[in-house]
Amino acid sequence: MKILVTGLSGLIGAALHTTLAKDHELTAFNRSNVAGVSTVQADLQDIEALHRAVRGQDVVIHLAAKAGENYSWEELRDTNIEGTRNVFAASTQAGIGRVVFASSGATVAGCEHEEPYKALVEGRYDEAPKQWPMITVDMPTRPNGIYGATKVWGEALAHHFADTTTTEFVNVRIGYVNAEDQPQGSRAQSVWCSQRDVVQAFKRSTAADLSERCTTFFANSNNRYGYRDLSHGERLFGYVAQDGA
Repeated sequence: MKILVTGLSGLIGAALHTTLAKDHELTAFNRSNVAGVSTVQADLQDIEALHRAVRGQDVVIHLAAKAGENYSWEELRDTNIEGTRNVFAASTQAGIGRVVFASSGATVAGCEHEEPYKALVEGRYDEAPKQWPMITVDMPTRPNGIYGATKVWGEALAHHFADTTTTEFVNVRIGYVNAEDQPQGSRAQSVWCSQRDVVQAFKRSTAADLSERCTTFFANSNNRYGYRDLSHGERLFGYVAQDGA
């Protein structure tokens, strides 16, 4: 397939690059040049550049984002809100078959303010029950911070475009992926996602047949103290985490 990836030079994009390039023709939409890949160098606010980039593509993977709470509202708005809308609009207008959106576990991480999830992420395992209710994709979102709220917006926008255009959407709620590729700290024991697992999640999302025009699943590793239900991804795509904290 011909696959356009926004934010290919980021941490997850770099992990995806090697795997996807083996079987697919990649194009990057990036502010900086990505070596070895045809790159459209532009910002997500550049509508004309986005329209050029998506033309002729089969799949768009939208990774580019300001991730976390260490950004101003203006930065989050410009990239995660307006930028995501621009990518989705350009993709649907071009008749792209599928858009895979890098959402986040931050869409539900507000549950960590309450027990037993608070005990889990703080490493107070002796105070946690032996089993706990898993958070599923069917439950209402509960974003943790403005960043998480921007990802809820992205998921909602994906549903809107899936309902009103011919493009399919997959929202991948990514866990905590880090450069060290190792779980670090107590919270990571619950929400870590290895680079191998996140690559698998996106690789499967690009090719699998969908029973719904827009679907969402959690991409985490199989963590002992995890609270995000991974069964939806397994049913839909055969996603089975290979690693775990």
